[in-house]
Amino acid sequence: MSSPLSAAPRFRMSKPDWLASPKVLRTEVLAGLVVALALIPEAISFSIIAGVDPSIGLFASFTMAVVISVVGGRKAMISAATGAVALVIAPLNHEYGLGYLVAAVILAGVFQVILGVLGVARLMRFVPRSVMVGFVNALAVLIFIAQVPEMHDVPWAVYPLLAAGLGLMVFFPKVTKVVPAPLVSIIVLTVITVAAGIAVPTVGDKGELPSSLPVPGLPDVPFTMDTLTTIAPYALAMALVGLMESLMTAKLVDDITDTRSNKTRESVGQGIANIVTGFFGGMGGCAMIGQTMINVKVSGARTRLSTFLAGSFLMVLCIVFGPVVSDIPMAALVAVMVMVSVGTFDWHSVRPRTLKRMPLGETVVMAITVIVVVATDNLAIGVVVGSVTAMIIFAKRVAHLANVSGVVDPDGKQVVYSVTGELFFASSNDLVHQFDYKDDPDDVVIDMSGTHIWDASSVAALDAIETKYAQRGKKVTFTGLNEPSADMHERLAGQLTGGH
Repeated sequence: MSSPLSAAPRFRMSKPDWLASPKVLRTEVLAGLVVALALIPEAISFSIIAGVDPSIGLFASFTMAVVISVVGGRKAMISAATGAVALVIAPLNHEYGLGYLVAAVILAGVFQVILGVLGVARLMRFVPRSVMVGFVNALAVLIFIAQVPEMHDVPWAVYPLLAAGLGLMVFFPKVTKVVPAPLVSIIVLTVITVAAGIAVPTVGDKGELPSSLPVPGLPDVPFTMDTLTTIAPYALAMALVGLMESLMTAKLVDDITDTRSNKTRESVGQGIANIVTGFFGGMGGCAMIGQTMINVKVSGARTRLSTFLAGSFLMVLCIVFGPVVSDIPMAALVAVMVMVSVGTFDWHSVRPRTLKRMPLGETVVMAITVIVVVATDNLAIGVVVGSVTAMIIFAKRVAHLANVSGVVDPDGKQVVYSVTGELFFASSNDLVHQFDYKDDPDDVVIDMSGTHIWDASSVAALDAIETKYAQRGKKVTFTGLNEPSADMHERLAGQLTGGH
């Protein structure tokens, strides 16, 4: 006889996916190292935009990457200090100081957790494909534009180094893919510049690297209602921009890896990561699209380990190998980002054959998204404008799909109209004008079996039709309404205007 204990279910810890094979582990480790190297100059640059010390951006990149690797909903996605967040909180830092910035980061994290729990991630279903393509193309353009200053007014030696870096990344994978080509390019160019004593801009020129780990603490602000009202608008803006950019990036990685991610978990995870980052004195952040592309598309990472190691290696490189990292030529990192921009751009979307087949409205939405993103340097604004434009074009397109056809009985005593198409605010406006109120017989039947009532505007239009016939002493009967339409019509008919 078996004991009760033997019948109890046995729970086994599943093996992490990065332990599936030595090859996967090697890929994740090397990908994390490449991303960490690419994060350093970016984090320093964003710190300058926000008006804070470079260590603030580097600390944020460290804590964001490490925390999101555990609590995030999208494997292999990189979160760190970003330009979008820096632009939002820079005015707060300039006017009130670092303490208020850090407090806003913590509050933004709280907002993101709340928005995540409320299901803000479900709004992603309303982002059309054309906006997504525009988002990707605009991202590629922004990544390239961000590298232009590093190629302008620099020593001539930068250009051959840049060409060599691009050449290595194009041809080295044909030899072997065991080691990521970007890592090889960075190492080779660094060795060449140091050994030959070539004077070119380096990572160290961007700012001083931190020499110790961040220490947790509370923001140096008065805990009053005035402080809350001061930081709340900036925190909410940061929360919205950060979530938009993170969820769009997660969707992009879903498409690249052909896997699904938990967007709600990602939303909450972004909030938790920002809260932790704030308590460690960081400037906050969100998903970093360029570095995510390096991790996923260039290096082939697929697990949480690469994200965790990107943050961990970042601090190790800064604290332990600071002098070596400082000697990395910016040309090497610029070459990596240029390759990322080229690989990210959806070239198929702009081919003449594709543009010829694509509906004009879809192409317009894609172009508007790209233009707005590049003009504002804000991916979130571009996505919102692109999505609104797509909705307007869609509403205009379907507004003319509601058709009315009428047949008069042979005896001339009754007319039966059939309404087909979707009835909503855009299409129902024209519905009223498609009936012959003057010459129709006294008995009017309107068959609604071929349509669906979506909103109060449609019910109001039906009320107007019924009223126009009633003014001429004629009776209207609506038939064929499906259950949801009948329910809405029954609740709202005659209730939308005071005169009916």
